[in-house]
Amino acid sequence: MPVFSFATATAIRFGRGEAAHAVGWIAGFGRRVLLVTGATPERSGWLFDGLRDEGCEVSPYSVAGEPDLAMVEAGVLQARAARAGVVVAIGGGAVIDAGKAIAALAPATRPAMDHLEVVGRGLPLERAPLPFFAIPTTAGTGAEVTRNAVIAVPEHRRKVSLRDAKMLPDLAIVDAALTDGCPRPITLASGLDAITQVIEPYICTRANPLTDALCRDTIPRGAAALRRLMEAEDAGARDEMAWVSLCGGLALANSGLGVVHGLAGPLGGLSGAAHGAICGVLLPHALALNERRTDSPEVARRIAEIRRWIAAALGCDTGAAFAVLARWSRENGLPGLDALGISPEDRRLAAAAAAVSSSMAANPAALDAGDLVALMEAAR
Repeated sequence: MPVFSFATATAIRFGRGEAAHAVGWIAGFGRRVLLVTGATPERSGWLFDGLRDEGCEVSPYSVAGEPDLAMVEAGVLQARAARAGVVVAIGGGAVIDAGKAIAALAPATRPAMDHLEVVGRGLPLERAPLPFFAIPTTAGTGAEVTRNAVIAVPEHRRKVSLRDAKMLPDLAIVDAALTDGCPRPITLASGLDAITQVIEPYICTRANPLTDALCRDTIPRGAAALRRLMEAEDAGARDEMAWVSLCGGLALANSGLGVVHGLAGPLGGLSGAAHGAICGVLLPHALALNERRTDSPEVARRIAEIRRWIAAALGCDTGAAFAVLARWSRENGLPGLDALGISPEDRRLAAAAAAVSSSMAANPAALDAGDLVALMEAAR
């Protein structure tokens, strides 16, 4: 039995209706709340009003898109001005990452760049973050249980992580009812991201028995649930995808990822394209490439399992599973890399950047720049 460690949010509340209890839990941590929401704060009006009715002073902060450094720094200034004692993020993965970063940096004594990976100094946090609550409204990133926040740094044309074990949320509230009725394109892109995040930890070089158990259960369930959601709104499938997303966050934070995320970070930073869509369009081609390049019988066995699970979910022949997944995704509206605005130069730069990314370090096969360029070419 291998030696491994496992860390996650201090507490996780999972299930329909759990969000209704959020106000009381938040108020127990602090009465001055920075409430980080998406581009339409009105969708979280129930939480804002509930906190105000509970006697909390609430300072709202809206995140209109994936967070960049300026957006995070503005949120830090607002948190400090409001003397916030707790940060709550309710929204998709971008909102949760922004809230997580603000909670981490508000008490910090150093500038944010000192703590960013790749483009900064990557220094650990010197002070504990503010208490942080994560309430996802999409099923995708699993950011509610991870120890990092992905932040764009436009002047470097990169997306990088602010990462520290102290950044694990104090409470993650995963209520699938908050994802009901999520627009179809977001459901597809975020759902494929969630599935990627249980596939890559399952085949990566740092997989362990606990992450294996999470991934082995959720890969087939996620593929089947996402197909159902592309056919019709389905509360049961929403519940399944919320579970898959949560398990993906738990798995990636405690094992590793691979070539999909190794490329997705640089491609997103270079182009501004949405992370989930990039992951979704790369996934089937990355699986096929790793299958061809791996020299590990165990990895080959696991990829063969994934072939069978995807084939069963999509009702196709096992040998064609990855090609069918690519075609099915496109038919359901997932754009290719060209349509996402990713240029040949972006792809060339991303291949170089991915080679030194933390995600690529755990990929199950050694891939060179030519492999990465061919993978992206197939995903155009």
